[in-house]
Amino acid sequence: MAKKIVTFGEIMLRLAPEGYLRLVQADKFGVEYGGGEANVAVSLANFGLDSKYVTKLPKHEIGQAAVNALRRYGVDVSAIVRGGERVGIYFLEKGASQRPSKVIYDRAGSSIATAQAADFNWQEIFAGADWFHFTGITPALSPDVAEICIQACKAAKEVGLTISCDLNYRKKLWTKEEARATMDQLCQYVDVCIANEEDAADVFGIKAADTDVTTGTVNHRGYESVARQLTERFGFEKVAITLRESISASDNGWSAMLYEGGQCYFSKKYKVHIVDRVGGGDSFGAGLIFGSVSGYEPQQAIEFAAAASCLKHTVEGDFNMVSLEEVKKLAEGDGSGRVQR
Repeated sequence: MAKKIVTFGEIMLRLAPEGYLRLVQADKFGVEYGGGEANVAVSLANFGLDSKYVTKLPKHEIGQAAVNALRRYGVDVSAIVRGGERVGIYFLEKGASQRPSKVIYDRAGSSIATAQAADFNWQEIFAGADWFHFTGITPALSPDVAEICIQACKAAKEVGLTISCDLNYRKKLWTKEEARATMDQLCQYVDVCIANEEDAADVFGIKAADTDVTTGTVNHRGYESVARQLTERFGFEKVAITLRESISASDNGWSAMLYEGGQCYFSKKYKVHIVDRVGGGDSFGAGLIFGSVSGYEPQQAIEFAAAASCLKHTVEGDFNMVSLEEVKKLAEGDGSGRVQR
């Protein structure tokens, strides 16, 4: 029987110029939908799991288009609440070479940001579920949504779900002090913590020694220390950290670490030429969840997660449009990119 995963967050309308045009050059925008937990839900559905996504969206046609984008890939949308005034928007300018990508948000007052606790019956939503996932973006939307996240975590624990959280600090949504105060509460319920090079430092002040994300220098021992400190602080069962070596906006080194049972497991490192990096961390989280619910050993789980997110960097849009077989093949060592006939 397939495992059932529930994710909760905001799905947004993504507007981006064609190719590598700058926003000031654009005379038209391509339309996509995406958002942290929605991206995870789509990945898990693509891998064959029972994936349910929870949010609040307006009843009008743009809200329906967002629902349809999820339904297209087999995500269960039955728990999406309809109401409110608008779908959040983000504008994406894709970087190239030494010019970084840029995101501009237009999401204030979105349906999910103005949601209330009474909108969600978590006991019903979690019926038959095995796992609950959210990110640090969701409680940043408003104090009311932060309280909804706390209620969801309490309800998930009451029925024995495993809870994962991707810290995903967004400085445009809240301050480090606000993030720390809220995430300190939420992380008391979390079993699996997912982070990147900067999240643990920004949210909890825990830094990796001898690491500089702007120069691409990564020190494995420093990240072992970060994972150990997070585990000691919150009692996490697992801490997973993505290790991005930013050579430029177009080329990255990509690998990951899993800390479990007092041991560290490092994936192989990929040299990635980037098509679209948005959603890279979400695809990693989905890969880790899939490996965990599938009973993978720690090394196998981190290899699968790193391979899934490596492939996402080659796919346009927020969603990771790759199959289970493609990820397994890369995780097992076939990264040649040769034509499949």
